[in-house]
Amino acid sequence: MAEGAGWGQKILGRPLLIFSFGAMLVTLYLVFLWVPTERFQGIVQRIFYFHVPPAWVAFLAFFIVFVGSILYLWRGEGRWDDLAYSSAELGVVFTTVTLITGSLWGKPIWGVWWTWDPRLTATAILWLIYIAYLMIRAYVAEESRGARFAAVVGIVGFIDVPIVYLSIRWWRTLHPAPVVLTSEEGLPPAMLLTLIVSLVTFTALFIHLLFQRLSLRQMVAEVERLKEAQKEET
Repeated sequence: MAEGAGWGQKILGRPLLIFSFGAMLVTLYLVFLWVPTERFQGIVQRIFYFHVPPAWVAFLAFFIVFVGSILYLWRGEGRWDDLAYSSAELGVVFTTVTLITGSLWGKPIWGVWWTWDPRLTATAILWLIYIAYLMIRAYVAEESRGARFAAVVGIVGFIDVPIVYLSIRWWRTLHPAPVVLTSEEGLPPAMLLTLIVSLVTFTALFIHLLFQRLSLRQMVAEVERLKEAQKEET
């Protein structure tokens, strides 16, 4: 996967970076200058466009961890572990953004920065699960052993992703009901377009960062190989 990342980075790296930068500018224009202000929540509702897309990207990242971990345990190839590890790091970052933007949105609407609402609680647990994943990778001395332990966490921990998604359907919650994939009125066209553009932007940014992280892991592995070769020569 590291070699594939290097190839992907060479082919897609600069175009993805340019696209992500341009798409972010378009997103900022749509959010702050074009899309109408929501009637009831007011200007604070604009956080929605920076809250939902990172949550989607976090789900995508943890799905990649799930698949990569299964393939690593099945085939034992380091490239799948590299993919899972890199995606887990980014998933934690985007989950952190989701929690922060949710708190910024919740304070003026609910009157508190945090409440133990089912969806918020499930999301916090998801964040802690993958923090544990990263801690296992950082503190288990034997790398292959840490990779196997972390793979199990990455597989089992993914169970919380559908729980987070379905929590607002299963339990009474303060969190807003779904407004995109719903048979009811849904979002007005301008808001839906802005959300889609923001989703595309954050997804492209995630893919770019994933390629970058995989390439960095490839370089670190190469440095380690050179160090080992130098030790053998001396």
